Parts: sequence; C-alpha cells; structure tokens
Amino acid sequence: MRRQVESSGGAVGHRLRHRTRGVVVIGSAVALLLAGCSGDAPESGAPSDPAAAVDGGATSGSGGPDPVDATAGPLPPDDSDVTTAEPEVIELPRGGTEIFPEFRLFGYSGLPGSPGMGRLGIGDLDEKVEEMEERGEEYAGDRPILPVLELIATVVHPVPGADGMFRTYIPESIIQDHLDAARRHDGILLLNIQPGRADFIDEVRHYEKWLVEPDVGVALDPEWAVSEGQIPGRVYGSTTGAELGEVAEYLSGLVEDNGLPEKVMVYHQVHPGVVRDELEMEEFPGVVVIKSVDGIGAPSDKIKTYNLVNETKPDFVVPGFKLFYEEDLVLGPIMTGAEVLGLDPQPEYILFE
Repeated sequence: MRRQVESSGGAVGHRLRHRTRGVVVIGSAVALLLAGCSGDAPESGAPSDPAAAVDGGATSGSGGPDPVDATAGPLPPDDSDVTTAEPEVIELPRGGTEIFPEFRLFGYSGLPGSPGMGRLGIGDLDEKVEEMEERGEEYAGDRPILPVLELIATVVHPVPGADGMFRTYIPESIIQDHLDAARRHDGILLLNIQPGRADFIDEVRHYEKWLVEPDVGVALDPEWAVSEGQIPGRVYGSTTGAELGEVAEYLSGLVEDNGLPEKVMVYHQVHPGVVRDELEMEEFPGVVVIKSVDGIGAPSDKIKTYNLVNETKPDFVVPGFKLFYEEDLVLGPIMTGAEVLGLDPQPEYILFE
C-alpha cells in the first residue's frame, strides 16, 4: 500500500492543496480533451519523420575466385570485392549520442489549452519553444541547451473513468504536434505520465511506438500514482525504486534493440515519501535517469526541499530542479540562473511549469 499523506498543515499541506487545485484544473482540461481521448491502445502507424533504421549488414561483390585445379589446394580468401557497411549512428537532435556532460536540459511542461498545468500549454507552440530557448540561456551555465518539451500525455483526474484507472490518454495528434515542434527546434519530447491507479510500466509501454524514436523519452509523476481505494489529489501518490527500475530496464531494451542514442527518463519528486526504497533502483545502459525536485515556495524553502529529497538519490541518478512561473513568483521571487546553478548537486535538467 502506498503511504497516505495528510492534506493539512505545513509545507506538505500547502503543496497538496495546490496540487488538489491542480486536479480541478486537470478535470477541466480532461473535459476539453475527452472527445478525442481514449483509454485504448495507440492508433496504428508510426510518428512522422521517423529515425533512419540501423543498417548493420554487409554487401559483397558478385565475383568469385577463378576456377582452379582441385589438386592445387585451397587458396587464401579473396575479399578484395567485399565492402562492409558501417552501422548508421543515430544521434540526438543537436549531435552526439550522450546527453551529459555535453548538454544542459532546459524545458517547459504543460498541456495545450490548460494554462494551469504549465507554461507549455499557453499560446502558440513554436513561440513557446522560442521563449523557452531564450529563457534557458540564463540557466545553461557553460553548456549548450538541449530544449525539452515535457508534454502531459497521461492525464490524471478525480473520477475513475470507464476502466477505473483515474487517468486519460490525450489524443495522439497532440503528441505528434509536439514531436514535430521539438524537431523543428532540435529538441526532445518527454511524455509526462500521471498514472492514477495504473502501473507505470503499463503506461510507458502504451507509448512504445513513440519511444522507439531517438528524440522521445518519459517523465514519471509518482505523486499522482495512487493505490486501490485512494483518489488522486486527496493524498500524495507514490512509487518505489523497483518500479522505477522496471521502467528503466524496459527503456534500455528499446535503446539496444533500435540502435538509439541515450534516452531520458525523469521522475518528479516533491516529498521524500513519494519515492520509497529508492536505492533499490538499478542502473541500465542507454538510459539517463533524472530526479526532478518539485518543491514550491520561496527560494529558501525550495532549497531545503531540494537538499532533503536528494538525500536518497542513487549515485547514478542525475539531479533536476523545477521552477513554477506562477507559484514561485507569488511566494518567491523566482530563483535566478546563478542561484539554481549554485545548488549542490548542480541540476542537469531545469524545468519550468
């Protein structure tokens, strides 16, 4: 059973009240999307502009050795007409196959038409990505930015739905629009998952046709992962290190099977109780695991949350940090790039909601 968190008193109570209000916003957003949403499997077909397949084969010339006297013994192999094709390397949008330490990830999150769910849901998509890149320069430090569009693709809500899972999938056309935008700006797309009562691994597998692309990863939101009998928004949800490791192992298999560059897997954490037995998570090749700390408040409060939540971070997990345009401005001020980059450990992924 996931640990139930009291919804009154202290910083946790403030956070949960904020997120409960977020559920109301989510409910409104879901109502706008329901006509095109489904709990069924993804539509058939591949995303546009798919990555080139890996060609690991070889071609040989049509000629062979001339006939020889059978009594003369074997001749050394003649491979002068044989050419071996090098496998094509599939790279990240801004080059290379490894995320760090080359890049600093900087992104916006959200859902179109839902301003309360993040900056990415406001206004023209390309204009928001351009704004994001410009804003990100302050937080880049001495590295180039790799832009991130973190799209809320599995949306939690306070009603069970037909399958009783308290979540809805957004239309695939919206995912395609965001992937196209990411590609126009040489960025990556992360599919944010608020699972309700569903299991993370099942929700991630739901998006496999997108995840075999070299520029698509996932962002897991365990505060919305509730158990039987719990309602999202009334309690903090939670996950475990073993569950997160299961997702990482699955993604690692996709990377290996499809010859992909490193794939990003983010998990968001607002409170220590949201991820239990974190050190049980295992590291898998080809997957960059990022822990994004989500605390709301004045800079001093956000720093305290960051330090507290990172006490249980496995060594191989990369640190991340979330800023909030509205809430941090009210309680803030919003932390500057110098303040964020001055955190210890220094965040590698900086996200604005």
